[in-house]
Amino acid sequence: MNKIGNNKSERNTSDLVKAAVSGWLGTALEFMDFQLYSLGAALVFHEIFFPEQSAIMALILAMGTYGAGYVARIVGAFVFGRMGDAIGRKKVLFITITMMGICTTLIGFLPTYAQVGILAPLMLVVLRIIQGLGAGAEISGAGTMLAEYAPKGKRGIVSSLVAMGTNCGTLSATAIWAIMFFILDKDQLISWGWRVPFIASVIVMIFAIWLRMNLKESPVFDDVNDATAKTSNEKPAIKHISLLEMCKSKSFWLATGLRFGQAGNSGLIQTFLAGYLVQALLFEKSIPTDALMISSIVGFFTIPFLGWLSDKIGRRVPYIIMTLSAIILAYPMLSIIVDKNHSVSTIMLCLIVIHNVAVLGLFALENITMAEMFGARNRFTQMAISKEAGGLIAVGFGPILAGIFCKMVNDWWPIVVMIIIYSCIGLVSAIFMPEVKDRNLADLKDAAE
Repeated sequence: MNKIGNNKSERNTSDLVKAAVSGWLGTALEFMDFQLYSLGAALVFHEIFFPEQSAIMALILAMGTYGAGYVARIVGAFVFGRMGDAIGRKKVLFITITMMGICTTLIGFLPTYAQVGILAPLMLVVLRIIQGLGAGAEISGAGTMLAEYAPKGKRGIVSSLVAMGTNCGTLSATAIWAIMFFILDKDQLISWGWRVPFIASVIVMIFAIWLRMNLKESPVFDDVNDATAKTSNEKPAIKHISLLEMCKSKSFWLATGLRFGQAGNSGLIQTFLAGYLVQALLFEKSIPTDALMISSIVGFFTIPFLGWLSDKIGRRVPYIIMTLSAIILAYPMLSIIVDKNHSVSTIMLCLIVIHNVAVLGLFALENITMAEMFGARNRFTQMAISKEAGGLIAVGFGPILAGIFCKMVNDWWPIVVMIIIYSCIGLVSAIFMPEVKDRNLADLKDAAE
């Protein structure tokens, strides 16, 4: 069997497979929750938890509960990221998957506004905050673990499995919602049907927890820990990075910019646009859900292709190509998507294209690029915080701002402007980042130092 690492940190192909499946499942669960909640917030939660508000205001409030989870994520990124660098990736990933899974399932058991009044949305926010604490380190931990397992020359394609988890989670959640809309009428959906997707997620959680209990620690983490132990009697060879030091790091800001571009587009396209089409433009609910479901299927080809391409030509060039494409396509794609004069198939096709280019394509590159940008000892912490800092601003507040701007001008063009701005931030970061393909992940220094 192929070997990874040295001495006691040695891992074989079987261990790599377990790490890959573990990362894939954890990310699938996170994005299953992401899509379950985002589509729920966009399509039904305004009636379940905010029924006394106007349609657009209820959508904004539903997006606000969605954003509450993102505020908690950055706290979780700092707390669990530092834990992951101190006690190991495996232990923290076990904690995060458990927190996420339990909270996602419990959403399905919440009382509604009609049953308990204001207590219902408050309980929803509490669960979103706890879930966000775990999710703040989940995908970064999975990305860190898999990058540190993967052999040089194949890190992009192997790490794309984490991104594929997002696809599987998004696809599963969207498919469940599509089935709910197909087999249930509106009254059934509002009274009990909305609970089914959240309760069903417990199956994924149980399997993911079991798998992580049998996962070995990252070989890079073991190697770095061994090196630290040998020098700890002489001097503190490695120390945790402070927030001030992180804010002075060029690698941190470049990684945050890359994340900002991808995450912002995700929040606008997967979350807000779906709700806007239904609530403001009165499209059939099946149009955005079916389009995102098909787009996730297309992503099974887009994501590994870009991972493979980044192994061949580096991380920077694919990033530049994808962000430029998102900027160029934003207006023509959105102008067709919001126009009912076009056929449903044309509208769905444009939604699939912009979703794959501006969201899935960038995410295929994100995890491995960010993991290679940071040094070994503080990789988990910096990757988690840079991801969640970008996510907090871009995704946590982006859909809310989009709702406010669209309401102010009574039009859809603010969505286009925001996609272009987000993509430009990602483009600038990609231009100024160093090429990090196949960098030594045991190096303690950041790539941009």
